[in-house]
Amino acid sequence: MLLEKLKESFFSVIPIIILVLILSYTIAPIPSWNLILFLISAFIIIIGITLFNLGVDISLIPIGKYIGSTLVKARKLSLIVILTFLMGVFITMAEPDLIVLAGQINGVPDSIIILSISFGVGLALVAAFLRILFQFPLSHLLILCYTIAFILSFFTGKDFLSIAWESGAVTTGPIMVPFVMALGLGLASVRADKTSEEDNFGLISLCLIGPILSILVLGMFFNPSGGSAMTVPNLTSLFDIIYLYSSNLLEYIKQIALALFPMLLTFALFQFSKKTRLRKKEILKITIGTIFTYFGLVLFLISVNVGFMPVGYQLGGVLLKNNNAIVLVLVGMVIGYFVVAAEPAVFVLKRQVAEVTSGAISEKAMGIGLSVGVAMSVGLAMLRVITGISLLYFVIPGYLFALVLTFVVPHLFTSIAFDSGAVASGPLAATFMLPLAIGAAEAKGGNVYTDAFGIVALVALTPVITLQLFGLVYSIKSRLEKRAMVVPDVEDTIIELDYSSEDNEEEDLTNGVDGNNNDNPNTSIDNAIFKG
Repeated sequence: MLLEKLKESFFSVIPIIILVLILSYTIAPIPSWNLILFLISAFIIIIGITLFNLGVDISLIPIGKYIGSTLVKARKLSLIVILTFLMGVFITMAEPDLIVLAGQINGVPDSIIILSISFGVGLALVAAFLRILFQFPLSHLLILCYTIAFILSFFTGKDFLSIAWESGAVTTGPIMVPFVMALGLGLASVRADKTSEEDNFGLISLCLIGPILSILVLGMFFNPSGGSAMTVPNLTSLFDIIYLYSSNLLEYIKQIALALFPMLLTFALFQFSKKTRLRKKEILKITIGTIFTYFGLVLFLISVNVGFMPVGYQLGGVLLKNNNAIVLVLVGMVIGYFVVAAEPAVFVLKRQVAEVTSGAISEKAMGIGLSVGVAMSVGLAMLRVITGISLLYFVIPGYLFALVLTFVVPHLFTSIAFDSGAVASGPLAATFMLPLAIGAAEAKGGNVYTDAFGIVALVALTPVITLQLFGLVYSIKSRLEKRAMVVPDVEDTIIELDYSSEDNEEEDLTNGVDGNNNDNPNTSIDNAIFKG
């Protein structure tokens, strides 16, 4: 399992490494020691993601299933609502991508950003659970939430608008997605009715819109100031890189411990207060997985903040200064295409869709569709950096189109599609593509909050539309196949019956028997059609 996770992590990060090396030796040169810092950070990120993903599989996912099933068995609605809200808050506070996002916003305390987004996720998770319990259609709830978001977008602060739409895609990251999906599996395993498969999906889509709503409200009271909080370190030797890591290590050790503590405490309380306790062997396995998760997060966050993001930020500025705007857009599209193609979660998504459609939509077609869609999203985001076009001109028409498609696409496809936004907007979107856009925006002299923020939101929007369109194609294919199988058989049967009835009448007349003295011909035709 460790080698498999290492392979996934390596192929996630390697496209970025190759692209940065190509750019730094061609059209966007950066100082050699900064490039070495990037390579060292990339290596540590691979190790960190490997340990983290391994830990999630053997600790966070079992914890989520255990809590989800235990909540439903309690059969107390008030308890389910309160504990689901708290779990949503706690799991969001531990999300590494959210910590990264909050650190890039000046003028607003990180704690305010994190608590507001966590509050939004908590409410969204409650709504998701209640939807499953009371069988409320997901599409109706999404239409309501996005309508409210569109309205609030015209009243919130201009500088907070893009941050708000960014927050949903960033929050649904590597901790949130598997844990919430596991909560859904725990709920579905207890209910186990005919719609439980569909209810495994859809939770993430609501957890994505929840933070958007909460930050749109926050934007009515706060306003970010100045540029981004990112800086480029001045390096002259390997000792500077070692000092950079060592001086920040203790901070991230404390930060991750505080982020994971509430969630682990909740699990411990469940374990000691409920009759359905886990065995010692399972507890030991979860403990080891939690250690992997902890150290994986520490390595991931320190390498991202110390080396990965500053180089992305620096590369964006150099790219725009040394080249024209068209080059920035094209480079962004290439990065978007290869980054989403290497995301481990995308492989899982493609497999799910292929299984749901029984191979009617192939994994290859899905992969190309998602990669092309995300490439277009990043290209549009870079175009926003250059022109300053409002994010609303993209997200409102995009989500309106996706919401309209919910009326003609199978429900399962709708659930998977709106969940899939979290798949494409993985860790690399927030830690590399966003800094790249911020660096380009500051080099141009623009406003990073209105021009650069929003790139992850656009990346999250594309898979929603792509999967809805694939669902529409699948629906049309299914209908055509049913018509091709049923209609010709019925017509052929009728034609054959017409000939056979004429022959029977001739035989009856020859034998001196009236053709109408037996069964009604219409009845025999109806019976034959039914048999056919």
